[in-house]
Amino acid sequence: MKRTVFFVGVISLVLNVFGQWKPAGDKIKTEWADMIDPNKVLPEYPRPLMERPDWQSLNGLWDYAILPAGQAEPTLFDGKILVPFAVESSLSGVQKTVGQENELWYKRVFTIPGAWKGKNILLHFGAVDWKAEVFVNDIKIGVHTGGYTPFCFDITPFVGRGEQKLVVKVWDGTDKGFQPRGKQVTNPGVIWYTPVTGIWQTVWLEPVSEKYITHLKSVPKIDNNRLSVDVCTQNTQAADIIEVKVKEGATVIATSKAITGQTLDLTIPNVKLWSPESPFLYDMEITLYSKGKPVDKIKSYCAMRKISTKRDANGFVRIQLNNKDYFQFGLLDQGWWPDGLYTAPTDEALAYDVVMTKKFGYNMLRKHVKVEPARFYYHCDKLGILVWQDMPNGDRHIGPNQPDIQRSAESAANFEKEWKEIITAFFNHPSIVVWVPFNEGWGQYDTCRILDWTKELDPTRLVDGPSGWTDRGCGDIHDIHAYRGPAMPMPEDNRAIVLGEYGGLGLPIDGHIWLKTDRNWGYGGNLKDKEDLFNTYNMLNVKMHPMIGKGLSAAVYTQTTDVEVEVNGLMTYDRAIIKVDVDKFKASNDALRLPPPTYKTVLPTAKEKVSEWTYTTEKPADGWEKVGFDTSSWQKGPAGFGQGAPNAEHNTEWKTDDIWIRKAFTLSAADARNASQLVLDLYHDEDCEVYINGIKVLETKGYITSYQQFPINNAEKAFKSGINVIAIHCKQTTGGQYIDAGISRAIPARGIARPVW
Repeated sequence: MKRTVFFVGVISLVLNVFGQWKPAGDKIKTEWADMIDPNKVLPEYPRPLMERPDWQSLNGLWDYAILPAGQAEPTLFDGKILVPFAVESSLSGVQKTVGQENELWYKRVFTIPGAWKGKNILLHFGAVDWKAEVFVNDIKIGVHTGGYTPFCFDITPFVGRGEQKLVVKVWDGTDKGFQPRGKQVTNPGVIWYTPVTGIWQTVWLEPVSEKYITHLKSVPKIDNNRLSVDVCTQNTQAADIIEVKVKEGATVIATSKAITGQTLDLTIPNVKLWSPESPFLYDMEITLYSKGKPVDKIKSYCAMRKISTKRDANGFVRIQLNNKDYFQFGLLDQGWWPDGLYTAPTDEALAYDVVMTKKFGYNMLRKHVKVEPARFYYHCDKLGILVWQDMPNGDRHIGPNQPDIQRSAESAANFEKEWKEIITAFFNHPSIVVWVPFNEGWGQYDTCRILDWTKELDPTRLVDGPSGWTDRGCGDIHDIHAYRGPAMPMPEDNRAIVLGEYGGLGLPIDGHIWLKTDRNWGYGGNLKDKEDLFNTYNMLNVKMHPMIGKGLSAAVYTQTTDVEVEVNGLMTYDRAIIKVDVDKFKASNDALRLPPPTYKTVLPTAKEKVSEWTYTTEKPADGWEKVGFDTSSWQKGPAGFGQGAPNAEHNTEWKTDDIWIRKAFTLSAADARNASQLVLDLYHDEDCEVYINGIKVLETKGYITSYQQFPINNAEKAFKSGINVIAIHCKQTTGGQYIDAGISRAIPARGIARPVW
C-alpha cells in the first residue's frame, strides 16, 4: 500500500513533540499511526445507522491513573492517555498492564456548546472493557458491564454551565474473571493476545429533544418486496407520530407513518437486492413528530437481502443469498492492530482490511471472537462483504466429544446479557448474515438452548453452532475446523455444512514481526517464501473445489493478517506487506466459482459405508505394499482404525504405535482411463504413506481432524483396470489416532474443463 503521509506525519510529529502524547513502546506499528492527531482522533461519526447532525467527540487526551481496586478517585493522576486506545496499547501513549487487582481511572473536562441549550444531553460510549462506572460532576450516573457493546446515559440533570467533569472507573479481569473477553489473556502467546482494558471506542456527546428516537429495527422481506421498521422512542405519548422515508438517491420511493410503538410496513418498488457483487443501500429518514412538529430526525440506511438455506436438486442443503445458492468464501478476521490492539488507528485503517478482503477475491469474513465498532460493519455494508459474527467467548474450554461445561450463574448471565446486546446493537447491518455463539468448545454450555435462543432473537439470520469440533446437532449449520485442510462434514438432511476454519499457512516477514522470537508460527509450520505460500494455498483451493460439488456451502481461511506471534496472515500485522501477488491470488479464488465436478465413489470411506480391510500392528516383511504380498497372517476388520479422534468412525480399535492396512478394490475401465481425476479421501492421525499397486502415491506428515482430499501422485502409472490394491502405513506418537481412506473420481461439470491452477 502506498499513500502520501509526509505532511500528516510532520503535523503529528510537531503535536507530539510540543504536546503530551506519543506512541509508547518499540514494537512494529502501522503507517496510519503517523496520521494520528491527538486533537482529532477518529473524528468520523461513530454510529452511521442512526446519524444526527449535531454531536461532539470526547476522544483525545484524558488524565489516567492505575490504582489498587477499591480506592477513591485519585487526586493526582499518572499522566495522559489518548482515548479511545486501550491502556495496554502503544497508541494510548501508556502501554501499561492493569490486571484484575487494579482499577483504571480516567478524567477529563468538557464544555457543552451554547447551541445545545434546552436540549437533553446524551453521553455515549462505543465500548469499554469491561466494567465501567461513570461519574459526571462527582455524581455516579451509571454502571455498564460488557466489553463489546455501546451504551449511553442521559446526563442532562447533572450538567450546567461552563466546564463539566467526567470520570470513568474501569475494572477488567481479562481471563481471571467470568466475562466474555475473546483472545485476551494475562500471559499472551501462540493464539492468545495482549489484554485490552478500558475505553477502546469513541466517546461522544449528542443533543436530543425531550422526546427522541432511541433505536431502530429494520427487516427486509424480499419475497414480497416489503420492508418492516420498528422505531423505539423515549418520553413519547400515544399521539406522537413516526414517519419513515426510504430513498433511492434523492428520490423518495416509499413512505409510511404510524403512531409510536407500531411497526411500519413499506413496499419497495423495483427492488434492488444487496449482495457482495452489488451492495446497494437505500437511504432512510426517520422523523418523530409531536403535536404535528418534528422533534427528532435521523438519517439511516437499509438493504434488501435475504439469507436462508434450501435443499438443492442433488439433495444437499445449501446456504442461499437472495434465494439463490451462494458459496460463501472468506477470511478469519481477528481485527487486531499492533499499535492500537482492539482499535484501528484511523477509519481508513479500519476499512482497509475489508477492502483487501474483496481484492483477494473473497465475499465474506468471519469476525473472530471480537466485535468491531459500528463503522466497521458500515464499511462491510457499503463495500459488500458478508459477515459471520462470533460471540467473544470466555470461561473454560471443552475438547472434542466432551459434554458441555457447567457455567457458573455469573458467567452464564454475563454471556447471555452481552450476546443479546450484540445482536440488538448490530441487527440492522445487512452485511451480517450468520451469528456464531460458540467457537471450538470455548465456554460452550447449554448448546442447543443457546442456539435456539439466538434464532429466537433474530430469526432473519442463520445460526452456526458451534464453529468447530463440538457439534451437538443444533443450529442451521454444521461447522468443522481442519488445519491445514481443507475438509468437510458429511452432508446432512436439515443443516448446511461448512468449513469454519482451515489453512493458517505461516510466513514470517523479517522487519514486520511482533516479537523477535523463534516462537512465531503458523499451523503446520512456516513456509519458505511468497511463492511457496501461494503454491501451497493454491493446492488447498484445488482440493476444496470438488467439495463444493459434494455439498460444502462455505469456507473460512485463516487469516487476514498476522496477529502478535501468529504469522499466518495474508498480510503482516502492520499491514505493510501483502504476502501474495493479489491478482494471482484472486484468480485462484475466482476459480472456485466455476461449476465444481461431481463425484463418483470408487472406494468408500468408513463415513460412507462399512467395509472390511486386512491389517496388522506388527511390522510386516518388505514388500507388504505390493499386490502379491501374503497377508494370510494379518487380521481383518472394518475401517476406520483408531481411538479418540474427532469426526471419525472408530469401527476397529487401534492403539499401538503403527498400523498397516490393505484392501483390494475394482476399478472400471472408464475410471482407469481417467486416473488423473482420482483423489484420495483420507483421514490420518498421524503420519502416513499410501501405495496403489505397490507404487507410492502419497506421503503426508502430522495429523488432521477430519477427512480431507489429497491428489494422487503417479495416478496414471499406479492404477489399472480391474483389481487394484491400496496399502497404507500409519504411525502414531501421541493423542488420538485414526486411519481410514477411500477413493473418489472427480468428474468435471459438462462443458467445463477442469480448472488449471
